[in-house]
Amino acid sequence: MKVKYDKEVDILYIHFSDGKIVESDEEKPGIILDYDENGNIVGIEMLNASKQIPQPMKFEYEVAE
Repeated sequence: MKVKYDKEVDILYIHFSDGKIVESDEEKPGIILDYDENGNIVGIEMLNASKQIPQPMKFEYEVAE
């Protein structure tokens, strides 16, 4: 999994797999889900990220036990 924030265009992208994107849907305004040929989510794109989350460049990762 990769998380990328592009400050110039204010987009946060969470990439779950290397699958080829064949379809994208804007589920809610500014939230785009990318799907592979089997309907699996490949990634999530958040437009205007800094307006939706307080610190788009800050990232925490947690594993539940």
